[in-house]
Parts: sequence; structure tokens; C-alpha cells
Amino acid sequence: MLYSSEMIEKEAVFEVAKLMVAAARTAPKAKGIDNILTLIADGAEKDAVAAEMRNIGESSGATTFIRDAGNVDASDYLVLIAVKDNPAGLSAICKACGFESCAAATAAGAACAFNISDLGTAACSACAVASHHWIDNRLMFTAGKAAMDAGLFGTDIRMCYGIPVSAKGKSIYFDRK
Repeated sequence: MLYSSEMIEKEAVFEVAKLMVAAARTAPKAKGIDNILTLIADGAEKDAVAAEMRNIGESSGATTFIRDAGNVDASDYLVLIAVKDNPAGLSAICKACGFESCAAATAAGAACAFNISDLGTAACSACAVASHHWIDNRLMFTAGKAAMDAGLFGTDIRMCYGIPVSAKGKSIYFDRK
């Protein structure tokens, strides 16, 4: 039996996407509390994120969303990594969010600095896995914001990053217009 390059490469990209999700899960987290959620999107769900990116770009004038939507369209999969809205509970000791306590930050609608830091660590761990396997990827706030707005994770999410992944002859994420 012969396997086409396209089929093998897409399967390899999916295997790496799964490893990326595992890396996000095992990344270090503040106080050892895991508030990270992950998904892998393709097909209609990936298309819905790209469509939402275009909607955000057109309604806000933020053309970066529209440009990045083209990258999501051209990708094999979209890895999504989100963090729950769950303050670390260090209260008056921390103040990294700029508030006197976790209660004051929550009342003001501020994000817990540790939650956001955990998201960054998880996302960077995932990107490192892709890079170590020579799978093209790009960390995108735009794709994460659209995934949140599309409701892919539900309502208790504070922030999300999207990481489209592909294996093409040239990186579609950096060799772009």
C-alpha cells in the first residue's frame, strides 16, 4: 500500500497536536492548581473560529483578526488552550493583578495574574512541542478570542490562545502577506 505525503503529513500534525495538548496539561502551574482547558479543532469547528475571527475583524477594524483567519483556514488543526477564571487565592500576599486582594480583583473583573501566567506557560510548552517536531505553528490571541466568543469552552474561561498547526513546504504563519 502507498500512503500519500499529504495524508501522512496531516496524520503527523494531528499526533503532534495531541502531544501539544499533553504538554499544556503537564506544564507547571501556580500552587499546583490546574485551571487549563484544551481542545483540538478541525472541520466545521475550525471553520467557525475562522469565521468569528473575520466577524471580529470586520466589526472592530482590527485587520489582524482577518489576516490570522486566513492562517487558520489554511491550517490542518487548531489547538486551543484556555484558562478558567479562578484566582489563585494568595489574596493580600500577592497583589500581582494590581488589587489589594483576590476578592477586590474579582469584584473589579480583573484577571488573576497567576492564571494568565499559567496559560502562557501552557501555551509556550505546547508551541515548543510543535517546534521540536518541526510542525509549523503560531501562537494567536486572535484565534483564542474568537474561540471564546464562539463559546467553544463555555462561559467560565478568562482567556484563550489558539495555535494553528500545519506541515507545508513553507511556514504559512511567517511567510504571509
